[in-house]
Amino acid sequence: MKYLARHFRKNPTIAEKRLWLELRKLRAEGYHFRRQAPLEGFIVDFACLSQKLIIEVDGTQHFTADGRVADANRDAHLRWRGHLVLRFTNSEIKDNLPGAMSSVLIALGAISE
Repeated sequence: MKYLARHFRKNPTIAEKRLWLELRKLRAEGYHFRRQAPLEGFIVDFACLSQKLIIEVDGTQHFTADGRVADANRDAHLRWRGHLVLRFTNSEIKDNLPGAMSSVLIALGAISE
């Protein structure tokens, strides 16, 4: 699993790169995200473990029937273990990165709704 996570870290989508740059800025506020982090037997796109926040950026592989089932099962397991899971599509990040970051900040409790 460690090698698969390393592969994904080396081959991010443009949307993942953009989101990662924004998430790294949150370190100044004490929120530390890991990218392509192994967690509970899964590899998650971004994880702020101290806040139990998981962020997934879905590409086309997630829109297949098998992908949706796998995502739903993983999300259910992580939620059962107390994590909050946010999902964005690549196009959501590309077209509205400020909106996505607003959702992240709300989830972190850094700003109110």
